[in-house]
Amino acid sequence: MTTEISALIITAITISCIHTVTGPDHYVPFIALSQSRNWSVARTIFWTVLCGIGHVGSSVLLGLLGVFLGWELSKISWLEDVRGGIAGWALLFFGLAYLVWGLRRAYLNRPHKHFDRYDDGSVYVYEHRHGEGPVYPQERTKVTPWILFIIFALGPCEPLIPLLTYPAAQKSTFGIVLLIVTFTVFTLITMVAMVLLGYYGYSFLRTDRLERYIHAIGGATVTICGVGMVFMGW
Repeated sequence: MTTEISALIITAITISCIHTVTGPDHYVPFIALSQSRNWSVARTIFWTVLCGIGHVGSSVLLGLLGVFLGWELSKISWLEDVRGGIAGWALLFFGLAYLVWGLRRAYLNRPHKHFDRYDDGSVYVYEHRHGEGPVYPQERTKVTPWILFIIFALGPCEPLIPLLTYPAAQKSTFGIVLLIVTFTVFTLITMVAMVLLGYYGYSFLRTDRLERYIHAIGGATVTICGVGMVFMGW
């Protein structure tokens, strides 16, 4: 395994864990559903993993865009001798672009999904902005396990795109597969860990304030990796 791939693996682990922990929607609905429906630990984990696979699956499909960009980059013959350097710069560029997009999204206070549990045990999802008042009941959708799966399948994790650009430009199928597997495994592990903490009544982290900056944090992590490759010889 090359130094560059090792750096990308560490970045993928960091992003998958931070993205999950700072996004309460990755675990709060599973905790609420398990409590309201008296699910066993095994059933709670099953739905968490299934929805996590849907979430990561859509991320991988989106990440194929990064693979396509990387392959196209590798086809430019006059860049053949500096392909590694160009791939590093591409990673840095996409990381910065994602960081700026994330900061702009946080500044504009874009709506995000929010989950509420009612006294009768039902769970509802709705679009919500930080600092907004209550949402009318007719604007909410009742959450069932399969509705939750659809929500996760339609909500990919964008940082995977720039991460896959680098090994694709290097024509490293091994690197692409390794990144996807690492990202998947650690996303699922973190989701299950956070759900189990909530299932057993533990809540050590206050992540709701960080949720607004989840994309900016992901972009910053990718940017740091790109800086390391371009300027520090990782």
